[in-house]
Amino acid sequence: METLMDYFIRGGELMWVLLAFSVVGAAVIVERAVVYLSYGFGADRWLDRVLVEMEAGRTPEALQMARSSRHPVARVVQVYLENLERPAKVRVDNVKREGSLVLESVEKRLRVLASIAHLSPLVGLLGTVLGMVVAFASIETLAGAPKPSDLAGGIWEALLTTVFGLVVAIPCMAAYHAYESHADKIARRMELAVTALDDALQPTCSSVCAVSGKTMPLRAEAGRDMNSVA
Repeated sequence: METLMDYFIRGGELMWVLLAFSVVGAAVIVERAVVYLSYGFGADRWLDRVLVEMEAGRTPEALQMARSSRHPVARVVQVYLENLERPAKVRVDNVKREGSLVLESVEKRLRVLASIAHLSPLVGLLGTVLGMVVAFASIETLAGAPKPSDLAGGIWEALLTTVFGLVVAIPCMAAYHAYESHADKIARRMELAVTALDDALQPTCSSVCAVSGKTMPLRAEAGRDMNSVA
């Protein structure tokens, strides 16, 4: 009975490339999971407590709550509260700039996962095609009529790289979509936090409206197509 290592060796040199992809992909998946878990849960409840403090006129307490939280939404709230005494345009610009930086940190290395998810099947397919070429070339050099087993042996070995490529790509693609969805949710909560703070301080007209006449999203495009990565 052949072991996984035997299959790996039979797959050829490109199996090492797929192995490198799998190691990098697993590292990114674990690292992002640790980062997202460190943010904690219940951003909506946390924001409700901040708004209660703001409506009660306890702005320093609300600012301290923002500084003590590690959630990306708290960072945007912190910048907003630190710029309360500044002009509305300056405050909005600072919040948008900080929001972009925070989202960049939230989405860090997600493009790596997307790239691995796209490239692994292609590398596997390349290995299969190269293996088929070698298999048919060896059949051509055989004396007499080739047996079906001669061809089948080369073909199944060539298909190993495609199998391993899919094994690497599927978890990376699933993790990419899950993490990207989480990043989208954080972006929406950041926009909600800014709007809620505007309403709490200026119920009749938010500071964002005072600048542009409409709410300016912190994220230009929440739903990114993965095809742009390829």
